[in-house]
Amino acid sequence: MSFTLPRYIAPDFTTAPFTSAPNVKTALCEQDGVAPALYHSTSMYPEYFKINGQWQLAEESRMDAAIVIRNDGTLDVVEMRNLRAGDVVILGRSENAEEGIFLHADGFEQDGAANSDQFAFRQGRSRETAFSRDYDFLYNLLRHEKEHGSIVWVMGPAFAFDHDARGAMQKLVEHGFAHGLLAGNALATHDLEGAFLRTALGQDIYTQRSMPNGHYNHLDTINEVRRSGSIAQFIKDHAIDNGIMYSLVTKNVPYVLTSSIRDDGPLPEVIHSVYEGQAAMRDIVRKATTVICLATQLHTIATGNMTPCFRVVNGTVRPLFIYSIDISEFATNKLADRGSLSAIGMVTNVQDFIVNVAKGVGAL
Repeated sequence: MSFTLPRYIAPDFTTAPFTSAPNVKTALCEQDGVAPALYHSTSMYPEYFKINGQWQLAEESRMDAAIVIRNDGTLDVVEMRNLRAGDVVILGRSENAEEGIFLHADGFEQDGAANSDQFAFRQGRSRETAFSRDYDFLYNLLRHEKEHGSIVWVMGPAFAFDHDARGAMQKLVEHGFAHGLLAGNALATHDLEGAFLRTALGQDIYTQRSMPNGHYNHLDTINEVRRSGSIAQFIKDHAIDNGIMYSLVTKNVPYVLTSSIRDDGPLPEVIHSVYEGQAAMRDIVRKATTVICLATQLHTIATGNMTPCFRVVNGTVRPLFIYSIDISEFATNKLADRGSLSAIGMVTNVQDFIVNVAKGVGAL
């Protein structure tokens, strides 16, 4: 089935109120990491700024950041901790052109089949929602993005505990349906434990039976990876031939593992600094056109906060799709609570989800 991205309709800046709008106001940053008073904070939506009489889109946006006008006129979306003294920062708290700032929240074509009734059942996303249409759309989206976009997976450790889920994700990576992965120490540790010792947290990854002295297994795995010096070298040293990390390494798919206060070890590649980890995650997110977050609430919220609802590709604005998949309705709704209103939530077991997706796109 052919897939067509929703078309983006830019504002008509030749009409009111854009023509009469003033240029944006700016102020110099006076202290590293401190924004000037009344700085403008970005959202997930496309935002335009009137500079020298011309409306300009901030192309690489994210939530809760400042806008810096660089010397060459480009707009740089910068986390406030990364502001530097002398930066020219855009000011303004309104978003309807009154201060030369316009937030375009409805630029993408909408499905004309929307229900016009004011009252209707099951308009939210819950365990009662039928997700068949969502799955069909996702399968077609992933086939399109494999060739024309960048698919980033944000994964919790639940996948590493199940033989079929590990295998499904491995096949998705091997068939080109992953261009980046964000996770914590636990996913990588237990996935490698599954390949090394056939357990995850000491439980057999196929039968879920606890093995004798199994509580040592993840620690032994971490110890051996640290002995090897890297995940890639561990895979080589121990002839690992299966799993999520194995497929990422062998297919040269970039990944970022960020630390937690509760980490064991951790593995050598795990980034210890929160800020360095966030920056590394954003480097991958900057390229993403579809992001799928699975059973990891904190990573999901963090990724959602740095992911806008659009991406500019070869000068064309296109939608950026973000999914939140979890067995908990609270987790799937959390992105909306944080402002990522375009996120699609699906309430389901992520292990079943990943197997369905792998089958749906033909990777299994």
